[in-house]
Amino acid sequence: MNYRHAFHAGNHGDCLKHAMLVWLLAALHRKPGGLFVLDTHAGTGRYDLDATPATRTGEAARGIFRLLDTPPIALAAYVALVHQLGLYPGSPWLIRATLRPHDRLACCELHPDDAAALRRLFARDPQVAVHHRDGWEALGALLPPPSGEKRALVLIDPPYEAEGEFDRVAAGLDLAHRRMPGAVLAAWYPIKHRAPVRAFHTALRESGLRDIVAAELFLRAPLDPTRLNGSGLVVVNPPFGFAQAAPAILEALLGRLGTGEPGAGFDLLTIADE
Repeated sequence: MNYRHAFHAGNHGDCLKHAMLVWLLAALHRKPGGLFVLDTHAGTGRYDLDATPATRTGEAARGIFRLLDTPPIALAAYVALVHQLGLYPGSPWLIRATLRPHDRLACCELHPDDAAALRRLFARDPQVAVHHRDGWEALGALLPPPSGEKRALVLIDPPYEAEGEFDRVAAGLDLAHRRMPGAVLAAWYPIKHRAPVRAFHTALRESGLRDIVAAELFLRAPLDPTRLNGSGLVVVNPPFGFAQAAPAILEALLGRLGTGEPGAGFDLLTIADE
């Protein structure tokens, strides 16, 4: 409840998460059927990178600001949306910008001020439902979607401030899969040091979930548990072509965001086969 994403908007973790999200949405839109998108930890939806929270940390200067001019082809669709939408778009605003007329978005946010801002952003939008509720509880309540869509994308992106958050994400992915086995599930996670990430991947593997990949970006070796050294996006049921597209996105991000620190790099891991 204390976490405010405005201090971190547009950082390298956002760039990884949102570039991959834009690709996933485009892939799912290749099929004509309606799509339901659930964003479990939606935030306020958009962020002013010239306002005090963002300028206080300077994280956007080392993130999205390095991508805005002549982005690599792999990042072009993502950066084009950032330019189009003006203020830096959080995941719900990016998702809304890509929805077709027969798609729907449900956003969940527990922080009362952020939920109120999200309601203002999507006021009177018939394709978007904003829920002031716990995103973990929403996985059971909103899947499968009551409106009847047969396809879904679920984005899980908690703040990772509470103890046991990796365990919560693993349990949330398992619950979402049980509720809607065919849904594409994506969960962002921080990489500070390796031990929590290894345990997270092991928990996913032992859960019985299949067809899981993880795209990871490192700006430096993940040795200092006090720093955000990189981040990853784990995807369950990735759309066709993800294994081919993800490395190009990761390489483009590293080329723009990396500073040559030891241990920088990227990886695409198979956590569990189909």
